[in-house]
Amino acid sequence: MKKPPLALSILMFLYIILASVALFRAISIQSVDLFSLGVIPVLVGLILRSRWASIIFKVYLAIQTLGLSALGGTAIIAYQISPQDVKVVIDGHNIPVAAVAAIAIVLLAFQIYVALAGSTKQYLQAERVINQDD
Repeated sequence: MKKPPLALSILMFLYIILASVALFRAISIQSVDLFSLGVIPVLVGLILRSRWASIIFKVYLAIQTLGLSALGGTAIIAYQISPQDVKVVIDGHNIPVAAVAAIAIVLLAFQIYVALAGSTKQYLQAERVINQDD
């Protein structure tokens, strides 16, 4: 299998966009955000089909899951204390918290699906077999 499966290709494209934004942000405001920049080793591993790509991909997803859980728990507690203060504002536009939560859950679920899919495992193991034959 030379080409990545469609779902993995979509995810790698999203990771390229995220890595670009994270690098631009790190350079422009001179602040390192390891949560965003952590996608770079995952992306490199997936592109190179390295032995450690699957492991680091799953570790990165575990970190994302913990971060989303902590953020969600904090949002629920804050909403119980002061519902009018819990809002997401981007460039002066109020975005419903439910929409942000739904998008975050869908993106995380898609990443977990791709990480655990058999086609991803086959894609990452195909290069190992080729390298061992050399």
